[in-house]
Amino acid sequence: MSQPSVPARTGPLADLVIIDCTMALAGPFGSAILADLGADVIKVEPPAGDMSRPSPPIPEHFANLARGEARQEGDCDFGGYFNSINRNKRSIALDLKSEDDREIFLRLCEKADAVLENTRAGVMDRLGVGYEVIRERNHCIVYAALRGFGDPRTGESPYSQWPAFDIVAQAMGGFAHINGPEGSTGFPGGASVGDLFPGTLMALGVIAAVHHAKRTGEGQFMDVAMVDSVNFLCESLIANFGAAKPNPLGPRGKHHHSLCPFGIYDAKDGGVAIAAPNPAQWEILCEAMDRKDLIDDERTRDFGARRKNRVLVEAIVSEWTGSRTRQEVLDAIGGKVPCGPVQTAADIFESEHTEIREMIAEVDLPGENSPVRIVDNPIKFTKTRSGVRHRAPLLDEHRGEVLEQFGLTSGHD
Repeated sequence: MSQPSVPARTGPLADLVIIDCTMALAGPFGSAILADLGADVIKVEPPAGDMSRPSPPIPEHFANLARGEARQEGDCDFGGYFNSINRNKRSIALDLKSEDDREIFLRLCEKADAVLENTRAGVMDRLGVGYEVIRERNHCIVYAALRGFGDPRTGESPYSQWPAFDIVAQAMGGFAHINGPEGSTGFPGGASVGDLFPGTLMALGVIAAVHHAKRTGEGQFMDVAMVDSVNFLCESLIANFGAAKPNPLGPRGKHHHSLCPFGIYDAKDGGVAIAAPNPAQWEILCEAMDRKDLIDDERTRDFGARRKNRVLVEAIVSEWTGSRTRQEVLDAIGGKVPCGPVQTAADIFESEHTEIREMIAEVDLPGENSPVRIVDNPIKFTKTRSGVRHRAPLLDEHRGEVLEQFGLTSGHD
């Protein structure tokens, strides 16, 4: 089922060079999007490598590292987490505390379109490679920073020096508050949305800023705050409170705050999503449930009535789905009412949709004959094919070819 990797940089961003100093998840996820779309993304790592390299799942070839044994010649931390979000990139290790390596880094930036980093505010400046220094070398450079609470250049938060991870962004951005069982104090999402969405916005911002730079010859500094991004993601929370402060939204549980029916319902063999908020959809659902009486029932006949009597509506739909399998529900209303099964990873891998849309890619591992499978890019083009081309790099794997590409094969000449 898995699709072959894209063999060359054929995406619409194939003319861009990105210097990527990001680590962990948020930044590398954003730069992976750019790499998937064809950009030449050069991952600049510290001598010890990206902190996420040893994160599981660990392929058997690197199991000795997972067990904490001493590093062997030729070995490298190469967990599945790192491989997934650093595909299509090349690696060079540079110690930015070293004058020589710092100069190499600045030389790379001279010929790049953008440089990305997600350190705490001020770290790159103290190392002598902040935006202002790089701008002196390349006035067209786009410098993108991704931080928990933003950069002082665009607005100094009282938390600007605080460290942040995904869970903090979810909590302070509002996502945790509206997620989880009703009546709870909030739950984090199953996916790391506090990292993934900010990374996505960073990629979008970089493309916008590079477009501006190519049109005007002017580069600029830009930043994305993780907390701000989650605020943006939770637009309904902001809009509802902004319009009606006395009734703020809380955790939504399995169902929507306003639309009804609109949620996850239990079937015999798992969950199924059903959304039938408009009159035509509600009527079709009622007919499928053999409850035509609900079409004209004053408690359920229109949007306002169903919202007011949401507990009743959810109970009726739940009783119907609970006596059927997911497939039986889909057979009854699939294609007529928005619906779909709650899919596990196994379901996704077996899905015909996944295969046709080419959403699973195979990449080889270093020293391994059997490939592993990772998610491919959902942005599809008809002329400039994009997607996964190759595995993530070993630490410093591409030093020679990167230095040669930038004319630094002998010293700094």
